[in-house]
Amino acid sequence: MEFKEIKDFIEANKEINDEVKAYLQGFKQFGVDEVSKFVGENEEGKKWFDSQKDKFFSKSLETWKTNNLEKIISDELAKRNPSETPEQKRIRELEDMFKRMESEKVRESLKNKALTIANEKKIPSQILDFFIGQDEESTVSNLDLFEEAMQAFVKLQVDERLKGSYTPPAGGQDPQGITKEQFQKMGYLERVKLQQDNPELYEKLTKN
Repeated sequence: MEFKEIKDFIEANKEINDEVKAYLQGFKQFGVDEVSKFVGENEEGKKWFDSQKDKFFSKSLETWKTNNLEKIISDELAKRNPSETPEQKRIRELEDMFKRMESEKVRESLKNKALTIANEKKIPSQILDFFIGQDEESTVSNLDLFEEAMQAFVKLQVDERLKGSYTPPAGGQDPQGITKEQFQKMGYLERVKLQQDNPELYEKLTKN
């Protein structure tokens, strides 16, 4: 199973986009590597991304149909049914235009809603097209499911890596016994775990 599309997209943006950089900070902000690994190795992640990709390309196909297929069909019908008057043709074209405008208006509204939610959840706006559904309810649900799945995935990765990488303070000391020097030697995942378990201590240790 290949997921090159989303991996290439995220990798191409992570160094130049401030929003993506900010997204990589903290436990609840999912990094590029975590997203790529989630959709590339995790079975649930594969299923989820597959369904989102299918929805995305289905929407792209529908957009193409809206913008191109109607004209192709209309031209063919005009050839087969030359009896359509100029007035009838004008009315039909106006109706088609109004339908397209309404569809674009609905999608723009859903995108704005998704952007608001994504900002709250610290999800990069560049991947919003994967979550926009047919209506507001499905759009919100898609974003919620992504956040929940990524939080669970990141927590699992952190817990697994910390099993063999973090050595507690000697003598069974309380986490409060962590020194500035010990904190500076911690890896990224260890700091994430500390931030989750003891945000006050984490904030204290990160101050200059």
